[in-house]
Amino acid sequence: MKLKVLILSLFAVIAFSAGNLTVKNSVNSVDKTVTKLQKILKAKGITLFVIIDFRKGAKSVGLNLTDAKLVIFGNPKLGTKIIQKDIKAAIDLPMKVLVYKDSDGKTKIEYIDPKNLEKKYNLAGQSVIPKLSNAMNKITTKAGM
Repeated sequence: MKLKVLILSLFAVIAFSAGNLTVKNSVNSVDKTVTKLQKILKAKGITLFVIIDFRKGAKSVGLNLTDAKLVIFGNPKLGTKIIQKDIKAAIDLPMKVLVYKDSDGKTKIEYIDPKNLEKKYNLAGQSVIPKLSNAMNKITTKAGM
């Protein structure tokens, strides 16, 4: 199990370093923001694949880390259309949202806007990209309220 979390964590770090991040504030704690995000995803019928708790992982090896969770989710109907156009886009999918407490104690929500995938993988004209971008914006805004 620990190996699985480590591997998923490494993939998440790679994916997050691959594009520009959209940053939002949340008025809630990390846990409450993630719980709201889970409820929103469930209500929309979006598959929640995993939540990686980086703080818990750090504690398991005797290290300290600020509260930080990575939520990995997606909609195969939309994601598959992108991957069909360029298989390399699979490295950035499914979608990921990082929720963490910053150095000032404020909860932040960060994600790669799907519009970055359009440029990175030459997906111009893919009607699914604006849909994904709009959905990510709405989902993360609602989770932070």
